[in-house]
Amino acid sequence: MTEEDKFLDFATVREMLYDAQDRRGQLKYEQKWALQHAEWAASEARTGYSTDPATFQELREKLHDVETIAKHPELAAKLAELMPMAPEDVRAVFGSKRIVIDDSEVSAVLDIVRQVIGVQ
Repeated sequence: MTEEDKFLDFATVREMLYDAQDRRGQLKYEQKWALQHAEWAASEARTGYSTDPATFQELREKLHDVETIAKHPELAAKLAELMPMAPEDVRAVFGSKRIVIDDSEVSAVLDIVRQVIGVQ
């Protein structure tokens, strides 16, 4: 995977922006907004579960076991960041790319997400 193809989660982006802020003393206007968004997106306020880079990576890797997702690594990253809990949420991600996913794969995605984040 090249540097261009590297997928980052919001928690990693947040940490990168904090590091930039520490080095430079302050962030540019756009970076401040990006940091504010990354803080919100990585917090419990967005999905009910805070995210961290290790969870994102584990979830992304396990989602590659689903056949349809293995063909589309960008969708694995999107699903790992969103941590969907409902079938409609999984279908919405695939629908954005006009990819059909069957019910058994949707169930597999939901099972993987619940297993990794520790929800029944």
